[in-house]
Amino acid sequence: MPEVTVRYWAAAKAAAGVAEEPFDAVTLADALAAVRARHPGELTRVLRRCSFLIDGDPVGTRGHETVPLADGGTVEVLPPFAGG
Repeated sequence: MPEVTVRYWAAAKAAAGVAEEPFDAVTLADALAAVRARHPGELTRVLRRCSFLIDGDPVGTRGHETVPLADGGTVEVLPPFAGG
């Protein structure tokens, strides 16, 4: 199973209490389920408003279960930013 680094930005970082952490996940949906299990409070609410980058590429409107993750890859969790 691939191990990926999930990096949190802005409100997601504040809610998680860490800047990044590793997870074992095959798809983005798997990674986000693991994040929600580890951080069931505010971060779960923040994730509903986030966009995601996988190894620098935007996920966009693709279903999270269809987005594969590569071993050593990075998932960037990007909440909406004020003014941009």
